[in-house]
This record gives sequence, structure tokens and C-alpha cells, in this order.
Amino acid sequence: MERRTVLRGLVGLPVGAMAVVSAARPAWADFTTTVNPQNQWGTWEGWGTSLAWWANQLGPREDLADVLFSRNTVQFQGQTVPGLGMNVVRYNAGASGTNSIGGRTMQPVAALDGFKKIEGYQLDWYSADPGSSSWNWNADAHQRDMMWLARDRGADRFELFSNSPMWWMLKNDDPQGSTDGYTCNLRDDNFGRHAAYLATVARYAHDHWGIDFTSVQPVNEPGAKWGGHAGYSQAQEGCHFDRAQVAELVRLTRGQLDARGLQWMMVAGLDDWGVGDAVFNWTNNPDFDAATRAAVGRVNVHGYEFNGDRDALYQAVAADGKNIWMSEYGDGDTSGLTLVRNLHYDLRWLHPTAWVAWQILDWENYGPITLTGGVIGAVNPKFFVLAHYMRHIRPGMTIIDAGHPDAVAAYDAVNHKLVIVAVNYGQGQWINFDLSRFGNPGQDGSVIPRWATGTDVGGERYQHYPADTVLHGNEFWSYFNPRTVQTFELSGVYL
Repeated sequence: MERRTVLRGLVGLPVGAMAVVSAARPAWADFTTTVNPQNQWGTWEGWGTSLAWWANQLGPREDLADVLFSRNTVQFQGQTVPGLGMNVVRYNAGASGTNSIGGRTMQPVAALDGFKKIEGYQLDWYSADPGSSSWNWNADAHQRDMMWLARDRGADRFELFSNSPMWWMLKNDDPQGSTDGYTCNLRDDNFGRHAAYLATVARYAHDHWGIDFTSVQPVNEPGAKWGGHAGYSQAQEGCHFDRAQVAELVRLTRGQLDARGLQWMMVAGLDDWGVGDAVFNWTNNPDFDAATRAAVGRVNVHGYEFNGDRDALYQAVAADGKNIWMSEYGDGDTSGLTLVRNLHYDLRWLHPTAWVAWQILDWENYGPITLTGGVIGAVNPKFFVLAHYMRHIRPGMTIIDAGHPDAVAAYDAVNHKLVIVAVNYGQGQWINFDLSRFGNPGQDGSVIPRWATGTDVGGERYQHYPADTVLHGNEFWSYFNPRTVQTFELSGVYL
């Protein structure tokens, strides 16, 4: 990380003074970053969240759908908030059920929270026909209804994913996992059934729900220890798979989708917990032969290993012609600064084409909106920080090199717009933005709208300043209050 000196005379500058000083060139800046549009890192697909478990708890609330999936200004929880405009939805095909099959019932330990029991659609193994009594398409109404609300507000990327196969496919009837955690809980004769289950849900969604899943993810963190017994519990649905079993499920899922006329729907893998596991599994897995790799349409990875080798995963996956999604992310820092650091590292070195928060509503400090015991609490600074990225870096834009890990940039070639989001982690400072590598960075003297969020208690919350920042030739500058994220939108920019 680049060391920065602080413009001591301006530390503690009042927020109201920013409009006065930001148009005047500072005597010197703490650092200058040069945006380089020649380094292009893919077309952006979007931002999103998984629906399990919060949608299962709360149901199809229109106000939440507006807050999360529109870009309207919304009155929510007693305050005015900017809609995030997410367009990526991950839908969890559940593993739980309340029915009995020949005296067998689901056997979850008490630690499996009720809202984490996602009701599955297939009741038993007697018939694969989705129109038969072996299927209940009225199950899981809350998740499905919220998915429709998201679609109606512009969501256009949907992923079907599985935390565990259906409980009756398992060795111990417990969708939390095996008795020892490190053993695959799926019966050997049910691998094909699990793949067929997911493909049947995908086809039914296409035929009856007006939803076309972009991708199907048959496993979730397959290398993790998943089990509700022997004193260990993740308190959620989960199933361990070794690498050969993951490869088998990838091939089986591809075949089951093809058999239902869904050749265009990709299989996503490997959905590992962190990039280190993903690098190892993608590059050192003898079971992932050429045919298996060809069956993987995209590599998903989770962002819980904050310091993993992102570039190594990108290089390995790009060599096989695949894109990457950051398909789950979460942290316990309500300020949003931990999120910003990891998001910037992701865009700079991992180069995903989509970035997905695991739980956009979650307990304690994990959710941008707090959800405890089914009760919605505070909208914390992390939410407003996310607005800088989700509302401004939009699908179809090209991610480009912002020149520094503390900034990200995206270019809209259709509207000739440049978006820069930058962060100041410490004391107040000036940052210069050098646009000399653009053919035309915009009209000299044009104003640059900006938005600011201070992550400290009482800080600004996505405050809009429409005209206090100005382009001077090939550059502009702005003062950043302590621990602040700012977004800048420049018009008339040409490569």
C-alpha cells in the first residue's frame, strides 16, 4: 500500500467547507493516481445478493425490494436511503422438508435455525416427473416471491445454487452434513438425482415462473466441514464433497440441463470458501479433466479469505477462457471500510464480472442492514458505502485500471461516462486524479458530480455534491475527509 503524507493544515476540515476548497487547486496533493483505460478488466455483469436466508424470514416485502433492487430514493426504517439497484439474485434450492417417507423424516439437530431451513421442491424419489405428487411447487414461497419482486425492478442475472441435496438423498437424513463433517453425506446412488433435481427446478422456473437462471451451482463450499453432529455445527444446510465428487456433479449437472433443453444455461463451480482453495482446486485437480473444465461455464469463489492470491486465481481461470464471480462476501465491520478494501482488491486483481453479498440483511455487524430475530434494525454505513459502487458502476460498463488500490474505475462506452470510486482510510487528505491517458477526458471547466459517505458515527451518508468539483484540463482533485468514500461521474469522456 502506498504510504501517504497528510495535508496537516486541512485535517478536520468541516464538511461544509468542502465546496469552497475542492475547486481550488491544492498547493500539493497527498498522492496522485493516474487512471489507465488501456488496462481493461472485463465487462461488468452486476451486483447482487443471495435470497437465503433473509428473504425466507421476511417474505416479499415491497419496501425491501425497492431498497435493494431499484435505484429509487426510498423511505425506509425512518430515513431516506438510496436504492442499491442490484441486478444479480442467487436463489437457494432448499434441502429441507417436513414430510415423511416410509417412516423416515428429516433429522436436523436443534442448532439448525428455522429460517435457515429452506424448503425443497422434491418430496421423495418415487417420480422424476415434475407434475407428479413427488413434487410440491408451492414450497419456499417467500424466496420465490422476492425473486419476482427483484425481477420486476430490473434484476436480470439469476443463479440457482445448492447448499445441500434434499434431506432424503442423504446418508443420515440431515441437511446440515455428515456425522464427522469431512465425509460426503450424499448417498452414492443419489448423485444423479441431485443433479436432476437442480435441472428440474431450473426447467420449471423457465416454464412457469418467468425466470431463466443464468447459471446453476450444484455445491457450496464443498471442502468445508459440514455436519451437525459430534459437537460440530454450522447451523445451516451444507454438504462436504471431495474434488472428484465435485467434478462428477459438474458433469452430471451439465448433462441434466442439456437433457431438458437448457444447453445455454451454464454450470458454475467451484464455489470455494476462499481464493486459495479455488486456486488449488482449479489448478491441481486431476479429476478436472478437459471435459469437466469445458462443462464449467464460470468459476464462482467466496471472499472470506481476505488475503488470498487473487491474481493467481484470475490467471488460472482466464487461461481456460472462464469468467469469475465473487459469489459470496461478508464481514463484521459496519463501517464498510473492510468491505471497500476487499472489493478494491477483487476488482484490481481477481477481476470478477459480478460481486455478490452473501446476506444483504444479516445479524450483528455482518449485514449492511441489520436483521436479528426476524426484526429489521439499523441501516449502517456499510449500506451507504455499497451505494457508491452498486448505483454507479453499472452492468455493461468496462472495469479499467484506476491506477491505485484505493480507487476503482469503470467506463461506459455507450454514454461516454467515467466513474471513479475512491477511499481515504485515514486522516483527511487531497487526492489528484490524472486523466491524461484518455483521448478526451471531457470539457475543460466542466463540473463533476460527486457523492460522499463518511463511515464514522455522524458522518455523511451518500451526500450528493452536484457542482463543487471541476475538471482542469486532464485532471481534477478532491479533498477527502477522514475514513470517507467518494464517487465521481465524468461525462463526455472518450478513450
